[in-house]
Amino acid sequence: MSENSNLLAEQRRALILEVVRRRGGVRVNELTRKLGVSDMTVRRDLDALARQGVLEKVHGGAVPVVEASTHEPGFEAKSGLEPTAKEDIARAAAELVAPGAAIALSGGTTTYALAHRLVDVPDLTVVTNSVRVADVFHVAQRTSGARQGTATVVLTGGVRTPPTRWWGPSPTRRSRRSTSTCCSSVHGISAEAGLSTPNLAEAETNRRLVQSARRVVVVADHTKWGVVGLSSFAALEQVDTLVTDGGLPADARAEIAEHLRLVVAGEPDSGD
Repeated sequence: MSENSNLLAEQRRALILEVVRRRGGVRVNELTRKLGVSDMTVRRDLDALARQGVLEKVHGGAVPVVEASTHEPGFEAKSGLEPTAKEDIARAAAELVAPGAAIALSGGTTTYALAHRLVDVPDLTVVTNSVRVADVFHVAQRTSGARQGTATVVLTGGVRTPPTRWWGPSPTRRSRRSTSTCCSSVHGISAEAGLSTPNLAEAETNRRLVQSARRVVVVADHTKWGVVGLSSFAALEQVDTLVTDGGLPADARAEIAEHLRLVVAGEPDSGD
């Protein structure tokens, strides 16, 4: 069977990952038939996904990563996953934030990319539990000068953890301030579990950030769909918009669109 040139590597890998997560495993020969590509191509795709830590290669195929519900890679490791998708998502999500808005930004590599896109939006008030996100705005202010219209940043307190986010009682209390929009990264998103994270303290903080906002925007690349972390912090029905990338499979798009507005970076807006 000839190689399917219409299916890009990123799309193939998204489909492979979806099959592995939904079925609990898949064999190489099944994937070659399903995708219409060679055995070697499938094995290269599995190697790439295994390096990202999203599946585990076994003899003749692949299975899900056993520790996926409780384990979260560090910031540097996650930054190397789907970097192009994250930049595309950040660019699309920034268009949803109006000048003068009060927004909440959760910790995460995609919200970190989004923060870089928001530094030029005038008169923002940013509430965040991420030191890295706060630093993006502080550095922008130092390099451009304290000009009128720069963001006001509120960094919540609490207990600092290795990914440089603050979780605990203090951010829970302080995040009660009302914001127009909450932009949240996620460890996983699914129809059944909603938005989830491996960290219980982070789940409580994110729950407060979501509750404080009049609109909830989730920024998540296609590999997050179908992943379920240890603790859920919001139902899919609480989300107004999901901004993702073109690697999201068609069946997942249809399922998501039943619950919320779907914005796929680089494509016409699929929401009303």
